[in-house]
Amino acid sequence: MSGLLRSWVESANAPDADFPLNNLPYGVFSLEDETHRCGVALGAFVIDVAGLERAGHLAFQGTLQTGVWNDFIALGCDAWHDLRVALTALFAEGAEEGTLQSFLIPLADVRLHLPFRVSEFTDFYASRHHATNVGTMFRGAENALPPNWLHIPIGYNGRASSVVVSGTDVRRPWGQVKSLEDDAPRFAPSAKFDIELELGAVVGQPSDGPLSVTEAFANIFGYVLLNDWSARDIQAWEYQPLGPFQSKATATSISPWIIPSAALEPFRCAPPAREVPLLPHLQDDGPMTYDIALEVALQAEGGTETIIANTNACELYYSAAQQLAHHSACGCPMRAGDLLGSGTISGPTKSARGSMLELSWNGAEPFSINGGTRSFIEDGDTLTLRGHAKGRGYRIGFGECRGKVLPALPQKA
Repeated sequence: MSGLLRSWVESANAPDADFPLNNLPYGVFSLEDETHRCGVALGAFVIDVAGLERAGHLAFQGTLQTGVWNDFIALGCDAWHDLRVALTALFAEGAEEGTLQSFLIPLADVRLHLPFRVSEFTDFYASRHHATNVGTMFRGAENALPPNWLHIPIGYNGRASSVVVSGTDVRRPWGQVKSLEDDAPRFAPSAKFDIELELGAVVGQPSDGPLSVTEAFANIFGYVLLNDWSARDIQAWEYQPLGPFQSKATATSISPWIIPSAALEPFRCAPPAREVPLLPHLQDDGPMTYDIALEVALQAEGGTETIIANTNACELYYSAAQQLAHHSACGCPMRAGDLLGSGTISGPTKSARGSMLELSWNGAEPFSINGGTRSFIEDGDTLTLRGHAKGRGYRIGFGECRGKVLPALPQKA
């Protein structure tokens, strides 16, 4: 794909449009009747693809009528391709507009929902810069990376029930915490609540048995921005020996649009250099990560927004395909709508660190925002993740992944 695909929907042709015809991301929306409908973003509009299917313009076995994308996802790669081809033909410049305008609804008029039913959620730890920073903080530079880190994508199974759509408020969690000064743990609201700038991969067709990296890459339906909210003080007490539990179960926010893998195809890039050769079942099969610019913004209540981090998805040491291949290697069945989080994406510079834990070096180096400083999230702060791939005369935008942190609830008697 060499350039912008022009549409008769003029807002899709703007140079800074997140949703040109090259993108066509999948979402779920509702109007005043609150009925959830499958939609596709185009320019400043959402295409009512459920309505298009009912009217006979599309035919995908009724899967677009379900108000969630899982049944369509399970149809597989051919259906994914066919829908993109059909929508491109209907909305390309020069196509007959006819009654199609009635299926365009201004994005400003809709409410967006979780675009798919999250079957399972697994969070990885796939950025070497992030893993090195965190390891250095707690184990020293000489022991920063765990012995297995350069051999396998480390991950843990999270809670699918905790995944929420962008714009959902997040409540500061309670949990057991224990500082070095404490003789025993105490139950308290997290004082080190944090964000994690991640890319989430949405698994396509179900599988039963190991997937090769090549098969896994072909079976990723698309990508979302993902913020795995993390209570660092709760995590510090609980994570040994079995890893995070309550510290990462409060909420995981995702952006409301699934960006199709096909839309990102022109932006594939090579992985970082391998210090240790990977075992054959995890070896790279060409460039499988993406050149996606990412940023984190923080806005204090009543204040103005500050960009606190900028990085790129190309920093991931393990691609989503390798994460999926590793996940399935033991025979673990995967389902349509499984969500794989990349883990925090950080770059080589301080401004490219994708968590406040790293930006403030666990509170030792508070950083500046408009109107003050931060080490971790304070009540009333709104954190927003953004991302886009850009080049060839257009950009593929992800929209926003946003959440406001509310005070902890009073402790129950």
